Amino acid sequence: MGKAEENKKIKRNSLLLQSYKLFTTKGISDTSISDIVNSAGVAKGTFYFYFKDKQDIIDHLIAHKSEHLLKTASERLRRHENANPHLPVEEKIIIIADSIISDLEKDPKLVKFLNRNLNFGFYVKAYQDENLIPGIPVKEAYDRIISSNGDVWKNSELMLYTIIELISSSVHDIIISGTPCSLTTYKPYLFDSIRAIVETFRI
Repeated sequence: MGKAEENKKIKRNSLLLQSYKLFTTKGISDTSISDIVNSAGVAKGTFYFYFKDKQDIIDHLIAHKSEHLLKTASERLRRHENANPHLPVEEKIIIIADSIISDLEKDPKLVKFLNRNLNFGFYVKAYQDENLIPGIPVKEAYDRIISSNGDVWKNSELMLYTIIELISSSVHDIIISGTPCSLTTYKPYLFDSIRAIVETFRI
């Protein structure tokens, strides 16, 4: 990588880092692009060289954070699949969910940031743009999981939507405020719900 490319990478990473700090302290709605560029020490034109607008940098932040969560979850799933090649689809989805939830539990600040953003709308963007989450082709990974055992589905995209919305809405309050119960208490109910959702969509 040449010096010019290295400088571009440094500026882009600085914008991402400073925007995340501001979003998680001031809040997304109270953070302006001017705030971001001032914190990053770059001109406003530099921001627009890398990102279209505030929502675009939010999407890239979510992608950056999601990449780590999904890579870790994928590695855990791979180990389980190697140990048991005949895992049902619902158990594979639960392994992914459990991994992501466990990692989020360690970082409440990230949970607060992702709460309104890590939803099905974001995954639609990831479906449409294979480069949004580098190294994680979301649609390809999901399709591989649900087709691995030869199952047929009524509407696999709607199934994914239902599971994502269930997890994101229910886990947020438990991690942030510990209500209505602990994650340890809640997980068996959540995973049983995921099993029921998968069964509903299986033909």
